[in-house]
Formats: sequence, C-alpha cells, structure tokens
Amino acid sequence: MGLEESNQSSVTTFTLLGFSEFPNLQATLFLVFLVIYTVILVGNLGMIVIVRINPKLHTPMYFFLSHLSFLDICNSCVFTPKLLEILVVEDRTISFTGCMVQFFFGCAFVITEMFMLAVMAYDRFVAVCNPLLYTVAMSPKLCVLLVAGTYTWGGLGSLTLTYSLLELSYCASSIIDHFGCEFSAILSVSSSDPYFSQMACLVISTFSEACSLLIILASYVFILVTIIKMPSTGGFRKAFSTCASHLTAITIFHGIILLLYCVPNSKSSWLLVKVATVLFTVVIPMLNPLIYSLRNKDVKETLRRLINSKLHSHSM
Repeated sequence: MGLEESNQSSVTTFTLLGFSEFPNLQATLFLVFLVIYTVILVGNLGMIVIVRINPKLHTPMYFFLSHLSFLDICNSCVFTPKLLEILVVEDRTISFTGCMVQFFFGCAFVITEMFMLAVMAYDRFVAVCNPLLYTVAMSPKLCVLLVAGTYTWGGLGSLTLTYSLLELSYCASSIIDHFGCEFSAILSVSSSDPYFSQMACLVISTFSEACSLLIILASYVFILVTIIKMPSTGGFRKAFSTCASHLTAITIFHGIILLLYCVPNSKSSWLLVKVATVLFTVVIPMLNPLIYSLRNKDVKETLRRLINSKLHSHSM
C-alpha cells in the first residue's frame, strides 16, 4: 500500500506524444486543426446566435440543437487547444491534475451529447407522430428537465470514471501515446490492476450506449411507421426532412463511438485510437452545424438575413 501511494504521489506530469511519429507533418497538422477549430467555434456559436435571434426557431427542436452546439464547442475546447500546443511546442507535458480534469470534462461532454442526440430523437418522434399535441407534449418544463437530465448523467458517469482512474497508481515518468487524456491511453500507463476502472468503463459506456441507441431506434421505428402510413408524398417529404439531419448526426457520432471502443488493445492500434479521437473531438463538432444548417430552410433563411443586414450596414 505504501509503495502504491508513493508511486501515485510521485506522478506530477504526463508526456503526450501526440503525432510525434510524423515529425514532418507537425506544421501541416497544426494549420489543419487550427482551421477546423476556428470553423467549430464560428459554426456552433453562429448556430446558437441564430436560434436566439429568430423567434421562429424558439421551439423544442432548436432548444436542443443550441445545447448540442454548446456541447460541441465544449468538447472541442477540452482537447483541441492542447493538441495545437503540442504540435508546435517541444514541451509536451501535461500535469497529472490537468490530465484528470481534461479527461473528466471530455468524458462528461461526450456522454451528455450521446443522450442529447437521444432526446432530439424523442423530440422528432413527438413532432412526426403527434404533431397536434407537439407543443403540449414538449412543454418548456419538460425540455428543461430532459436537458438537465442529460447533463446530470454526463457529469455523474464521468465523475465515476475519473474516480476509478484516480485510484490507480502510475509510474514516475509516464509517456502517453496520445494527444490527450483519453481513457484507454491513461489506463495504458497505470502500474496497478486496472480491473475496477475497466469494469466501470464497461458498465457506464455499455449502459449509456444501449440506452441512447434504444431511445433513438424506438423513436425512429415509430417515425418510420407513421411516415409509411402518410397518404400524401408532401407529408412524407416534410417528415423525412425534419429527421434527415438528425439521422446523419447520429450515424456519424455513434459510428465513431463504436470504432473507438471496438479497437483491439494493442500497440499497433494506437494510431487508429488517435484518429478516432480526432474524429470525435474535432471533426464531429465541425460537421454538426454544417449538417443542421445546410439541410434546414429556417436556419439558412436566418443566416441569409444576417449576412444581408451586415452587408447593408457596411454599404451605408
């Protein structure tokens, strides 16, 4: 016990390798990720502003969408600044506390976003299957409760996993073959039995993934049945268009989750883990506002009016 405490207390920093196996690509990767990070911030902040300023968008669907944009900003801000830093700075260390804080927030935002997408699927189910009762069924109070529930579970799940990592011992000089403090990467530099941490991760990730996918699949089965029963093609198109963007976002999000957590635990798989994490923390937050804005008439109209008003004010 004394040795384990000594090992744990002696760990003050971790060294992040990042993409050091590609030394010639460091500057290129920095520019690429910097551009993507800028697009993420502008795109998601823009989506939140658009939802706020257009009264037509003050509906449950856009309330959830603005929270999804907020989560994408937060998720990207957890990992991307450190990724940009280690691509240009020789000192690639991160403090033990900083690493655990990064993991906690990164994990919390991912779990929260997982359930936010499930809540949005339920919202689409009510909108398509019970359109006349939509405003009553999706009351402001229920919407707030659903959002609060997703954040609460995200925080509790992440807190449990962070605690499981804090209980482990680590070597004095720990090198993490990753650009951030991802669960399996931290676990790989532990010097104690990771059984409790692995079981906690398995239970929380399986429960979260199964519950969110069950809500999504059930919602879309009912939506599909309702669409098939629609007599007019116009109704079919309208119902499909309200769900297409959300289905695209779900497919990308859960596809990458399955890719990330189905990777075999071996040395050769670390590059794939890093690529999957990049997709998760950098690419998805960039794609979501594009997916929802390009397929949404109200969002495009609000954006067009904003641009026109800015151009008009400048020309004056």
